[in-house]
Amino acid sequence: MRDFSQLLDALVYTRSRNAKLKLIGDYLKRTPDPDRGYALAALTGELNLPAVKSAAIRAITEERVDPVLFHMSRDYVGDLAETVALLWPKRIEQPANIDDGTLRIGNVVERLAGLGRSEAPQALAHMLDHLDASGRYALLKLATGELRIGISARLAKLALAEAFGLDVDAVEEVWHGIGPPYTALFAWADGQAEQPTSRNVPVFRPFMLAHGLEDLRVSMHDYAAEWKWDGIRVQIVRVGQETRLYSRAGDDITRSFPEVAEAFDREGVIDGELLVKGEFQGAEEHGGAAASFNALQQRLGRKIVSPKMLSDYPAFVRLYDILFDGAEDVRSLTWQERRARLEAFVPTLNPERFDLSSLIEAESFEQLEEIRAGSRDASIEGVMLKRRDSPYVAGRRVGHWYKWKRDPLNADCVLMYAARGSGKRSSYYSDFTFGCWSPEGELLPVGKAYFGFTDEELMWLDRFVRNNTVQRFGPVREVEKSLVLEVAFDSIHESKRHKSGLAMRFPRVSRIRRDKPAHEADTIETLRRMVS
Repeated sequence: MRDFSQLLDALVYTRSRNAKLKLIGDYLKRTPDPDRGYALAALTGELNLPAVKSAAIRAITEERVDPVLFHMSRDYVGDLAETVALLWPKRIEQPANIDDGTLRIGNVVERLAGLGRSEAPQALAHMLDHLDASGRYALLKLATGELRIGISARLAKLALAEAFGLDVDAVEEVWHGIGPPYTALFAWADGQAEQPTSRNVPVFRPFMLAHGLEDLRVSMHDYAAEWKWDGIRVQIVRVGQETRLYSRAGDDITRSFPEVAEAFDREGVIDGELLVKGEFQGAEEHGGAAASFNALQQRLGRKIVSPKMLSDYPAFVRLYDILFDGAEDVRSLTWQERRARLEAFVPTLNPERFDLSSLIEAESFEQLEEIRAGSRDASIEGVMLKRRDSPYVAGRRVGHWYKWKRDPLNADCVLMYAARGSGKRSSYYSDFTFGCWSPEGELLPVGKAYFGFTDEELMWLDRFVRNNTVQRFGPVREVEKSLVLEVAFDSIHESKRHKSGLAMRFPRVSRIRRDKPAHEADTIETLRRMVS
């Protein structure tokens, strides 16, 4: 555990991407199995210990620490693991060697994974008793799976690949078919076994992603254009008699959309946008309409889907690409060749659940620009540009695919509440709730944002929150209603879950309006006119 705690400390205070890659790679090379596998699972967000939750950690802490002191400290520090690690009472005797067998990562994970919710918290407490503050922090982060130290899953996999001389795309290819502690993966990395295979298993393959177009102009001779729909990207995999739906993050969402999985009865792997039937976004000239993202949200995350939900929010997938045509891997083919395969594949599927993403006919970039200008009127997110000769490769590759989203909407809102961030931002108030004025002169929340500002602006906002707090609600502060934030957002929708009746999609702070008095901020009615 000592080595892992030192790794976390080093990663937190390291800004350089290359330095982080080396830190993780060196750790994986010198650490034995299964410790390094569980550590890698924690870094990639794949470690799950259901019996250890934040509530259980709070409960065992309150048995040993004054609850008032604990909650005040938690409010100040902003991170549960860091607070408990610092407050946990020291034993009279010195902590045991934290590298001994009982507190090695592999033993810790396997013991906690084998206990129920009633037993695991006390076992965790016993482990904390035998660790120093750094070890306690590492253990709690490991147990909860909430590292938040500025490491993405892709970066951790890249560190593994570089450390052992592997191709990161090859690592991604087999990743979801193995699972922690990745013994087969490390056997391959160490040269002791062949590369694991995902053949005959309906596993997730990494998505091909797009860069923002920004100011680039491209030739329509080299690129094809499609509409960008407001749903969630999914991959549908069928091998033998088994079908799986995966989200962009590789999460298995099959149970949430059983009708889609049941309808996909051809072997293959396809890529598309999961949508709900409706008339909100798009029309026939765009290749068909779909309901709003709000309608799709009613289905997301549900483990059990009622017949009424299936009837009220029927799902379908608009298909973009094909990765496997039957058992044949076609990712190395050009986009144009894969498109021809997809056009032949789609008619064999159930038309109630699958349709083909239509291409936008534009002879020049200027003509496409004019067509894109109407995307907001049709409530479509924007346009995708795909190089006709591009293979299907994992991640973002410059020059292959671009997303050209419609221009954001803007509103002047008043800061109402602030909460501490997490990880590197745990010492700053960085999560901001803002509102607009009702006809009665009441300020109603319309959104929450935690990005869009620079580090310097974050420090200024943090000082403003601390100096203008009027009430505290645990980790949340209510502030004096005097600061106007210009907020950019992609769209706004009706919402019964919010008092204002509105919900912003992808809000971010675009400017701090210190020059504008709060009473001149926008009204709810102004926002309502932006509902598309």
